[in-house]
Amino acid sequence: MKPKLLTKRELQVLEGILNEKPSGDIARELWISKRTVESHRRNIMLKTKSRTLVGLTKFAIQNEYVSGFKYQQVELSQA
Repeated sequence: MKPKLLTKRELQVLEGILNEKPSGDIARELWISKRTVESHRRNIMLKTKSRTLVGLTKFAIQNEYVSGFKYQQVELSQA
């Protein structure tokens, strides 16, 4: 079950981030300024306690904000 810590707008921005869209593209799609997108991005990172985009992606997967993702653990060979 998804934690209810993100607002509707933050969820929209999160979707853009997870789809690898730049802030300017997210802003145009949501009819808000790029600066507002950056504020939402900062708030999302704080609320999810993510330090990097990798951490944010991990949060999204673990909390089922991403559907259709199949995780497969890969063992890295040592050279």
